[in-house]
Amino acid sequence: MQNFIDAYSWINLRYLLEGLWITIEVSVISIFFSFIIGTLLGIARYVKVKYFSAIVGFIIDLIRNLPLLLILFFTYFALPDIGIRLDVVTSSIVAMTIFESAMLAEIVRSGINAVSIGQMEASRSNGMSYYQTMRYIIMPQAFKKMIPPIVSQFISLVKDTSLATIILLPELTYHSQIIYGQNINYMIPMFVALAVMYFIVNFALSMASRMLEKRLAS
Repeated sequence: MQNFIDAYSWINLRYLLEGLWITIEVSVISIFFSFIIGTLLGIARYVKVKYFSAIVGFIIDLIRNLPLLLILFFTYFALPDIGIRLDVVTSSIVAMTIFESAMLAEIVRSGINAVSIGQMEASRSNGMSYYQTMRYIIMPQAFKKMIPPIVSQFISLVKDTSLATIILLPELTYHSQIIYGQNINYMIPMFVALAVMYFIVNFALSMASRMLEKRLAS
């Protein structure tokens, strides 16, 4: 018990919270950009524009089948070789945005495909353009179906920020490693603290998604 009391000193807790802030910052920015890019890529793959959709589909499949760790290595270690130098936070955001965009693109495409084709045909027969049909008829219905898998993907992204410790991103897991690296007796208390903090963030995301689902269903 004394190990827990000592491990949870204000200095250590403040240091963990600083790491948590970096985790949230990287996650929120990555979620924002990946949602926009993923939605556009998913629509681009759905509309089946000759050649373009095939190229987009190939890129999405390529990224989805690569480990996030490899993309992190590429953005931080390989890009400087071609003159693009990014700090560790920016590298992490870029890598996670690329990876999550590909994941979300497939979720968006599947969500749109889940909407009955009759919705498109009925809207077009009533004089709506393809753009109007997609914006006002198809996407609102598809978005309702996409909420659970999208939120699940966002939760995975928050947890995946811990992988960026490999490039020394000063996020939550990295800060905990620094603490128990100074005193091995703090290892278990730090693991408990990590579990609690990750749970709080991800549970908040889950609750927000449930509220959004209820609002859209009403």
